[in-house]
Amino acid sequence: MRDVYVVGVGMTPLGRHLDKRLRDLGKVACFSALKDAGLEPKDIQAGFCGNALAPAIQGETGVGQNVFWEVGINKIPILNIENACCSGSSAFREAWLTVASGLYDVAIAVGVEKTYTEKGGMLDIGKPDLDLMLGLVLPAYFAFVANRYIQEFGISKEDLALVAVKNRFHGSLNPYSQFRQPVTVEEVIQSPMISDPITRLSCCPLSDGAAAAILVSKEKAEKLGKKTVKVAASILQSGSYDNPMNLSNWDLNIRASEEAYNRAGIGPEDIDLAEVHDCFTISELVHYESLGFAKKGEGVRLLKDKSTYIGGKVPFNVSGGLLAKGHPVGCTGIAQIVEAVWQLRGEANKRQVENARVAMTHTMGGVKEGDCKAVTINILKRE
Repeated sequence: MRDVYVVGVGMTPLGRHLDKRLRDLGKVACFSALKDAGLEPKDIQAGFCGNALAPAIQGETGVGQNVFWEVGINKIPILNIENACCSGSSAFREAWLTVASGLYDVAIAVGVEKTYTEKGGMLDIGKPDLDLMLGLVLPAYFAFVANRYIQEFGISKEDLALVAVKNRFHGSLNPYSQFRQPVTVEEVIQSPMISDPITRLSCCPLSDGAAAAILVSKEKAEKLGKKTVKVAASILQSGSYDNPMNLSNWDLNIRASEEAYNRAGIGPEDIDLAEVHDCFTISELVHYESLGFAKKGEGVRLLKDKSTYIGGKVPFNVSGGLLAKGHPVGCTGIAQIVEAVWQLRGEANKRQVENARVAMTHTMGGVKEGDCKAVTINILKRE
């Protein structure tokens, strides 16, 4: 397998884009990535598009072709990928794989999503699953996780709210973030109850947006002469489904992160920043532990001593994460990549992590019988 580098990234601000189509959002992200890389549409040899909801909500198929045609990218292999919240990061992995294998030298991955619509919503997604048919929609599932964690490890609702406080603060520093207003613990707890103890400010918002990344071989990167970020590991795994109903951890996180660390030849102690899938406040807390940054039940210590804030030992979700930056499902994984690349190139302005050299991105797609349906982890290194 060849070394692969990210040489261009771009994204739209996340939020409500009621006047924009999927292809309009994707076009902006792709053109931004091309400009960043110093490439033209004709230079792209393969394209991958992550989108989770368009067929169900917009009734649109062939999203990748629609987006890339708007950019002038055609007559090449184009693949559309739906993998729940891992759709964008799965597209990124396919782009990485096609370059690493030597099949192509230049590939683009775009993630694009519109969740604001009158035709449906996130609560309708996954209706054929028995657990959803019985009422275990996502807020309720994560409320179960939070309640089990609170009971098992003795944390408080105030402790849980610290995740939202941190990420809203980080989001206030990010011009691409959907929410840029800091919040307090009291505001999180007192916001409308969704599924106890999950309140509205404990949940990620509905979001629209797009993000893109261009990956190239080492030889191509050297010719471009750009600041390059190496893809040290790109991992995709699916759940076992025979996993015991462990509501205070996700086994797939552990297995995927162990593989990522092994591939990259590093450990969690070498990570300078992480963008993780904080769809609800409890998620980030559990991710601290299952990704190897804290022992089980001790993740809250990282919040209380501000280790996961900008300026801390290992800043998490310096973009604002899903809770503040937003969660346009099929876009999220690549939006995390964009933030990681900006950080490793020293281009994150007010939210810049000092001397960042190694970044992790993590997305988790769907839940089923106590495990996840999919997890993607990418480890990026500055060279």
